[in-house]
Amino acid sequence: MEEYKIAIKPSALKELDGTQKKIAQQIVKRIWGLSSNPRPIGCQKLSGQERYRIRQGGYRVVYAITDSTRTVEIVKIGHRREVYL
Repeated sequence: MEEYKIAIKPSALKELDGTQKKIAQQIVKRIWGLSSNPRPIGCQKLSGQERYRIRQGGYRVVYAITDSTRTVEIVKIGHRREVYL
């Protein structure tokens, strides 16, 4: 199976830089896992949008999948209190 490309929006990268180093490493590991399986166990499709989210502790990673180009675009990374606003 061919892997998906990971694209991270600059705003999401900035949000990742604002997290603690240990948490950021866990989030990055989780994001790279999306390249082999963009719809892992535990991901949820967000209602009313063509986006998904995965959890990493108290943080959420919101992303969009384009199957035709085999791309996963990371849209937003943040704490669960703030990510859906």
